[in-house]
Amino acid sequence: QVQLVESGGGLVQPGGSLRLSCAASGGIFSMYVMGWYRQPPGKQRDVVATMTPNGRMDYEDSVKGRFTISRDNAKNIMYLQMNSLKPEDTAVYYCNAQRLQYNLWGRGTQVTVSS
Repeated sequence: QVQLVESGGGLVQPGGSLRLSCAASGGIFSMYVMGWYRQPPGKQRDVVATMTPNGRMDYEDSVKGRFTISRDNAKNIMYLQMNSLKPEDTAVYYCNAQRLQYNLWGRGTQVTVSS
């Protein structure tokens, strides 16, 4: 099964940009529904964006037009380009892979939006 490792988080000012990466290993990456989730401090983990194996993308309403999910099946990497970041985007961001009975998570990467 796939193992997931996120990277690219950090501290950014409001209005800035970050690109998160999720490197996958150990499975057939292209067959998984991949997604990004986030968990703000003291709140539950919620979906940010997902992408199916055939390229269908879905976004949580608050990130539409600002975030872009993408995947490179040849390199087994998924990305989340985040633009126009807001303080309310502050959270731990998690990579997720789903297929059949598998629902897999990375360990997360912290994104902090603050001036």
